[in-house]
Amino acid sequence: MDLPPRMLRRRKKFKSGKIWESFYYNGRDDDGKRIEIPLGSDLNEAKRKWAELECKPAPTETGTLNYIFKKYETEVIPTKAPRTQIDNQWCLKQLKPVFSNTHIDSVTPQHIAIYRDKRTAKVRANREIALFSHIFNLAREWGYTTKENPCRGIRKNREKPRDFYVDAEVWNAVYKVAPVELKDAMDLAYLTGQRPADVLKMSLVDIKDNALEVRQNKTSKYLRILLKKEDGTNTELGDVIERIKARPRKVKSLHLLATPAGTPLNKPTLRIRFDKARDDAATKVLQEASDESRVDAEVLATRIRQFQFRDIRPKAASDIADLAAASALLGHTEQELTRKVYVRKGATVKPTR
Repeated sequence: MDLPPRMLRRRKKFKSGKIWESFYYNGRDDDGKRIEIPLGSDLNEAKRKWAELECKPAPTETGTLNYIFKKYETEVIPTKAPRTQIDNQWCLKQLKPVFSNTHIDSVTPQHIAIYRDKRTAKVRANREIALFSHIFNLAREWGYTTKENPCRGIRKNREKPRDFYVDAEVWNAVYKVAPVELKDAMDLAYLTGQRPADVLKMSLVDIKDNALEVRQNKTSKYLRILLKKEDGTNTELGDVIERIKARPRKVKSLHLLATPAGTPLNKPTLRIRFDKARDDAATKVLQEASDESRVDAEVLATRIRQFQFRDIRPKAASDIADLAAASALLGHTEQELTRKVYVRKGATVKPTR
């Protein structure tokens, strides 16, 4: 009784106890013979196909964003990078309580603006609106609406990129107290300019033809970072990799980053080691400070505690004088992104006189 006219439900129970369910349209062929046209196993999609066969508008309830969110969640999100999947799920967690029971045609730009202003997490709100915009565009492709995207033209909350630069004093303080595997991770991250996830997955099998091959997780960008100079000598990256290869350790994997016991570093392990080294460095600076240098030591300790592993990638970009070279190493297609977000040192200029 919950189905529209001429829609049929078919169910079958298997020996395993699992129930199969699908929907069909009770129609006629060209000769007037009764046929059942498959509508699929999703009730919402089945009702939309039924409406097409009946030459009627789709039932109102089939256009609620709850179904569209679900379709996006099952069909689109799994095709994205692992980190992007997590971010999308967090965004949907905020969007669903607000929009799930709303028909897609009833969402207006004013609703999006109100959502933007009500959200306390302003930067996160920008990500959520961007995801909603993508979902809406796909919903148009799927035939759920013909309306203009309500996110178009909506102002975003102003974002201030992180501007912390890891200077030599901060770097050396943490590097001195870091365990050997963390030193390797810091060197690889700095010399390759890659994201932490891409650094952690670097392996001996990625070394080919005097270059370290990197396939970025986020963008699938393919890079070959040279290990040799034109004169045949090692680059600093080449020296670091030779140092890692020459160090005796138990072979449990081919990952470049591993503990002395041979266990590959992962994200939680890297985080624990880095946080401890950072805290130890800040404590050591304060302990070794004299009364005269106490104020300077406290300032340095504060800067050390602000240091995050993700700041190494911008440090690499900032330390390369050529913006084009920095952008290429980071795998960016536009130099403006490198300049605006990753270069955290001011331009070197001459005084008036």
